[in-house]
Amino acid sequence: MKLSKPFRVFFQSLLLMCLAGAPGWAAAQEPLSAAVAAPVAGTPPVAEGAQATREYVLGPGDIIRISVFQNPDLTTEGRVSETGALTFPLIGSVPLGGRTVSAAEALIAERLRTGGFVLQPQVTVLPVQIRGNQVAVLGHVNKPGRYPLDTFNVRVTDMLANAGGIATGGDDVIVLVGTRDGKPIRRELDLPTLFQRGDPDADAMLSPGDVIYVRRADVFYIYGEVQKPGSFRLERNMTVMQALATGGGPTLRGTVRGLRIHRRGTDGKVAVIEPAMEDRLRPDDIIYVKESLF
Repeated sequence: MKLSKPFRVFFQSLLLMCLAGAPGWAAAQEPLSAAVAAPVAGTPPVAEGAQATREYVLGPGDIIRISVFQNPDLTTEGRVSETGALTFPLIGSVPLGGRTVSAAEALIAERLRTGGFVLQPQVTVLPVQIRGNQVAVLGHVNKPGRYPLDTFNVRVTDMLANAGGIATGGDDVIVLVGTRDGKPIRRELDLPTLFQRGDPDADAMLSPGDVIYVRRADVFYIYGEVQKPGSFRLERNMTVMQALATGGGPTLRGTVRGLRIHRRGTDGKVAVIEPAMEDRLRPDDIIYVKESLF
């Protein structure tokens, strides 16, 4: 079929456009594996094992259940002894203390295989009661006691949550006592600062035998001609004026003139000072509001 001149011009232009775009089209058809394998500029390499979590390590007192696939007669539930051993059928005493769960499974499977008892053993170790690796939470928490470390990536805030959180009257600064590399440690964790800054590294990782202590929060006392005399929690950077407001302010007979604070010094002696309203209070300060003479 003979095309008219306008159609011939159109098809010639279309052919030239296809030929000009052929290299780009061919490059687009190349395999994407090379592009995927090449690292993106400015992207830091991912460290090996960065996503790996530390496994739980079996300790004395732990009760575990051991089962072997397709061998129900070998299912055993026992307690890891103080020496770290546990008796298992056919292979006798197995040193499991100080080993991770996966390492304990591999050790039992190896002994079953080398002893000729099971050709291809598939062993599963399930901790039933964790008693060997525990952390004590003491002081002003809602549920003080000893809590197990079911994994080795438990932090202080996780354990505080297990203990029901800080009780009324507890301080915001947490004391952590333990041992690292054979040396005793003592750390203080400021919880409000930790969460305000959003620094996860400041939330210490726990180890077996650690002790978390929540001490009593600092208080101040106010008495005399105030609406609500008594002891109150000392907030951070609290001023004398804020303390008076906490106590409900002076009564109708009270006056802030001649206000006195009884403060115990480092030498144990009590000094009586006349503060300004903007002065900051110290722990255990005693504020006395006088009666107005007029």
